[in-house]
Amino acid sequence: MSEENQITRRKVIAGLGAGLTTGVASPVFAAAGTMQEDVTTQGLEDPTTKYPRPPFKGQSQPWPGLAGQMDPKPDHGEKSYKGSGRLKGRKALITGGDSGMGRAAAIAYAREGADVAINYLPAEEPDAREVIALIKAEGRKAIALPGDIREEAFCQKLVADAVSGLGGLDIVVSNAGRQQAHQSILDISTEQFDWTMKTNIYAPFWIIKAALPHLQPGSVIIGTTSEQATDPSADLYDYAQTKAATTNYVRSLAKQLGPKGIRVNGVAPGPIWTPLQVSGGATQEKLKSFGGQTPLGRPGQPVELASIYVQLAADDASFATGQVYGAAGGSGHP
Repeated sequence: MSEENQITRRKVIAGLGAGLTTGVASPVFAAAGTMQEDVTTQGLEDPTTKYPRPPFKGQSQPWPGLAGQMDPKPDHGEKSYKGSGRLKGRKALITGGDSGMGRAAAIAYAREGADVAINYLPAEEPDAREVIALIKAEGRKAIALPGDIREEAFCQKLVADAVSGLGGLDIVVSNAGRQQAHQSILDISTEQFDWTMKTNIYAPFWIIKAALPHLQPGSVIIGTTSEQATDPSADLYDYAQTKAATTNYVRSLAKQLGPKGIRVNGVAPGPIWTPLQVSGGATQEKLKSFGGQTPLGRPGQPVELASIYVQLAADDASFATGQVYGAAGGSGHP
């Protein structure tokens, strides 16, 4: 082949290559541009600055505290949680549904299409009314069931009233909890110890027992445990014990109820900004720096766990049982 022909051949091949590159690359670049536009529309959020960071103001409330009086107010998903119908037609009972993770779960469940009954203490009525209004705004049934779960008879009535009001029951979220900080075991009275145990351990036992006859295959039970179950704080002696117990009952019940088609899982938060902290669950010193020790440098907000409660309740998580899902801001627990 002459040198002239070789040069001509190289030009043709180079031209074909350039044409092919242009023809193939253009759609890729167009797609990439579209993707970039979508990402820009959705926005990326830096988790370290997404929510308030310490130092926080010193503040205290009498037990059990109200989210509406906290500064800053927690985000339970009132405006930020968007549903997609993942729990359409489901019927949920949530204890401690007025604030904290229970409120976040209630809002998320309603926006995912579920009817929701919430339990709370009568002193928490102002917070509870807000939750009921948010559930109803989604066109879902909202059942308010105030009362003290430290009594077995009330727990039995709670379940019966939830079943009656909702027309059935297939999601039970045992979330209500009592947390009080004490520097020494010597500072905890038998009455206080009993209060924590009755709220955090006895109540789920009574509620689950009452609910089981109503739960069909495909139903779920979700317990709220904590990073305290595996890494207890020195000043949460009694509370931490109850969370270790919660983790264990989740795993035990999952084995017991698995053959019946009922899944049992747990959610283990790290430091989350809830009324527990301002009503005796943390010292004023710890409150001011609350969550600052996490790798993200801040406490979590209840809404940041809402999607976990949804996932554990949804049918597409049908192989997840006996699991504990954590959200602790990078501390590695559970």
